[in-house]
Amino acid sequence: MSGKVVEKKVYLGTFAHSKSLKELEIAHDAAIFVDETGKIVAVERGVADEAAAKSFFPKLNWSDSQEKPIQIIKSKEEQFFFPGFIDTHIHASQYPNAGIFGKSTLLDWLNTYTFPLESSLSALPTAHRVYARVIARTLSHGTTTAAYYATISVPATNLLADLCLAAGQRALIGRCCMDSLAPDYYRDAGPEESIADTRATIAHIASIDPTHAIVKPIITPRFAPSCSSQLLMGLGKLQKETGLPVQTHISENKREIDLVAQLFPESKSYAEVYDSHDLLGPKTVLAHAVHITDEERALIRERGAGISHCPVSNAALSSGMAAVRTWLDDGINVGLGTDSQPGDGGGGGGGGEEEVERGGSAVFGDSWGGKVVGMEGKVGAFEVGMEWDAQLVGMEGVGVEGGFEGGDGGPVDIFGWESWENKLAKWVFNGDDRNTLAVWVRGRLVHQRRS
Repeated sequence: MSGKVVEKKVYLGTFAHSKSLKELEIAHDAAIFVDETGKIVAVERGVADEAAAKSFFPKLNWSDSQEKPIQIIKSKEEQFFFPGFIDTHIHASQYPNAGIFGKSTLLDWLNTYTFPLESSLSALPTAHRVYARVIARTLSHGTTTAAYYATISVPATNLLADLCLAAGQRALIGRCCMDSLAPDYYRDAGPEESIADTRATIAHIASIDPTHAIVKPIITPRFAPSCSSQLLMGLGKLQKETGLPVQTHISENKREIDLVAQLFPESKSYAEVYDSHDLLGPKTVLAHAVHITDEERALIRERGAGISHCPVSNAALSSGMAAVRTWLDDGINVGLGTDSQPGDGGGGGGGGEEEVERGGSAVFGDSWGGKVVGMEGKVGAFEVGMEWDAQLVGMEGVGVEGGFEGGDGGPVDIFGWESWENKLAKWVFNGDDRNTLAVWVRGRLVHQRRS
């Protein structure tokens, strides 16, 4: 289905990507030329067919022969190419519980559902089964980049990195650091041990992907209540030493905020806890942030940190309504996260972006997410010099009779009178993995829908 070999290719047809938060660009009869390194080397307009696309080969010093033809992949009617989704916050270890949340709120839910499941993944066969499926599932939804939380287990976290690299999914891999307020059966032995284990995962990822082309470590204090001040300080020093990104949680619900105030009375706010431990900076991804104050918002903006907005999870746990529009107006970078659990567990698009204009939700899924995870200018749009992380999306044209005469091609029904902007809106809010026909990461085909 997918191959590791990347060859020169031309992608021809309709393309959509975000130019800004309010501008969704749709181009028809366009061609994107991708070289053998997976980079976009040319974007041309007014290219109606394969012959026209081939006319650009001499300009690129590309040669096309019968022995080694350059493949041209063309979108069909009601199909288009879109940048791969960037999931800025996802717990790979919690995927088996996706959709399960009962009547719990965050802190109760962690003890009831999450910690027992995560602990069970110290058994590598179980971890392999879970991680292989979450990678396959997210790729099938068009998620080409994921900022993953694993568990405290070094071998299981390393396995997640191995599997992402093998599958070709671009990923940030975080070993969860937690030495406080967790069950005895599932916590780090102490701050020194937690930092040593994190270093072990960093070293493993460097050994399998030295340039971090596909997988990269991310320093991951689970959240302030699960970390001692000594651990947070040590992780802050580790970040300064390595320059690696950081991911954690902040202000998901009010009980959590009260707990942080009790545990860190010397700090004026939740955000200040991270700031005082050198963990709040331009490479920091803060998940949720539902209840941050105006002062915290100003601090986050000043430090250049990004926020991962997780609308489905926030709704499932009754966490509250995030002030996404306010963050954006303040100049804070915001991306979408699925959280993996609780929620609907798979896709990077659709659902819960009530506070942005139509079309803005697509921006969160690609270019804005790239800013949050430190990949701006690399992925998230179709520009020369960027890497080909993309998906081919297909929508169902409704026949004259209106039934499923040709089979069910997914939940997006196109009647033919919709504008392309409205077609994309239907896909963003109604689409699922049935609409994701093929997915590429860095030019490599990593998923193709079975016909």
